[in-house]
Amino acid sequence: MEIEFANEAETLAQLLDQLDYFQVLKLELNATPPQIKEAFHRESRAYHPDRYNALPDSPLKANVNRIYKRVTEAYVILRDDLSRKKYLEDINGPDRASKLRFTPADEQEAREKRKKAQAEQIGTTVKGRQLYQQALKDLEQEKPEAAMRNLKMAQTFEPANQLFKDKLAELDAAARAAAKTKGHGQT
Repeated sequence: MEIEFANEAETLAQLLDQLDYFQVLKLELNATPPQIKEAFHRESRAYHPDRYNALPDSPLKANVNRIYKRVTEAYVILRDDLSRKKYLEDINGPDRASKLRFTPADEQEAREKRKKAQAEQIGTTVKGRQLYQQALKDLEQEKPEAAMRNLKMAQTFEPANQLFKDKLAELDAAARAAAKTKGHGQT
């Protein structure tokens, strides 16, 4: 068994630079997050360096370390939805051979995209986000007029922001309903 495993590890180590992360984890390209996690655990158990720590420095130990690093790298990239999506685009594109490994620059780009996507859920400008957050605080403090003012100012920074428009319309409708109720109570 040990000789068979050593041969398998040597072959895999030689092929690593030609394999994408899905192939490293022995997965289909449409693998789900649970399948990715399961594959990582399976491959991680097989090639974990601690299993071979007692071996003297040998080609087997070097191959196992190299494979384990690639298995871990594959899992880190494939477990994240945005990184996996970008990686799939890269390996299915014309530059497949140069995109098999996710570089630190790729990882930074994916991180920036996630950060930008999160920020854009609220707003695209710092001032717009600040004014929107202040409007939410105004609502918590039951200051609807101040909230409307802040939302209107936020819209001057981001006139196309649908979140700002929707919140402002919601406040406007609530203000009209309150005014209508107040008007009916006086007659």
